[in-house]
Order: sequence, then structure tokens, then C-alpha cells
Amino acid sequence: MTEHREPFLYVVVCASGIADGVGELITSAHAEGWKVGVIATPNALGLIDQAAIEAQTGYPIRSAWRTPGSPRPLPAADAIAVVSATFNTINKWALGIADTLALGILCEAYGLGIPVAVQPYVNSALAAHPAYAESLARLRTMGVLVGDYVPHKPKSGGGRDKYSWTHVLDLLRPMVCSM
Repeated sequence: MTEHREPFLYVVVCASGIADGVGELITSAHAEGWKVGVIATPNALGLIDQAAIEAQTGYPIRSAWRTPGSPRPLPAADAIAVVSATFNTINKWALGIADTLALGILCEAYGLGIPVAVQPYVNSALAAHPAYAESLARLRTMGVLVGDYVPHKPKSGGGRDKYSWTHVLDLLRPMVCSM
């Protein structure tokens, strides 16, 4: 008899102007039976309500590497959702730059075979940069599932009303159900 446990989702939240909406994804993931742990980029920490998210997930938010020998604060991930993914995170991840815990986890996920979905949040001026399209193409060749966000107008702070926090769950569902 195998032990049944709820699947564990890492939510990597980036420093975008809409990062404070990550609770919507956590609520939806819980409703689908996921346990959730949040990994925030260092700059995202100032944009989210850390206490509220920790209360919602039951786990501490991770943003920095733990010291050798210290306990792991989160179970191993069954899948990873990268939300409000910024231009910076997408480009660094595609290049294999692991200079933050969030990027280190994302770079390592490829080698571990962990399903990953990303929902970008960029403006159209940044999305026009050739590095962005190249990075998305590279992530796709790595098996990363890329969401459907249409870049918003630059300098508008826009896109919040058109951003789908839960699209990453739609992308991951078929991959996780087949595991």
C-alpha cells in the first residue's frame, strides 16, 4: 500500500507591480488539493504581505539559501509555478543564472525533471527586446510550459485586470495528473 499525500507546489513569485495578488493562486491551488510553499525573489519580498502568505500556506516564505545542515523548511516540489514572472527572471533563468534562491530552484528543476509553468508579466517595450523571445523559446525547449499573458502598455502599471494567476494550474494539471 502506497502512502497518499497531497502534491506540493512551489510558487515562485517575482518582483512585479502585481505580486501582491499571489494569494489568488494559493487559494486556487489549495482548492485543487495542492499544498503550497512560496519562494520569493529578494525584490518581491517588499511587494507581498509576507505574514498573510505564510498564514495562508502554513509555511515560511523562502528567499535565501539555508545554511548547511539546517532543516529544509519546505517539502520537495512536485511542480513549480512561476508567477508574475518578470523580464529579469525569465532572461536569467533561460541563461542558467542562479544568483538567487528562486533562480537556483528554477535552474535545478530542469535537471530534476520537475514540471514548471510560467505566467509572464512584462510590458510590450520589454517584450520587444530580442532576449525575451529567445529566453521564452529556450525555456520551451526545456519543457517549461509558458502562459498566455499579453504584454501590457509600458509605463502604465497595467495588466492587472488581464493577468491570470491560475493559468499556471491549467498548464500543470495534465503533467501532474500523469505522474
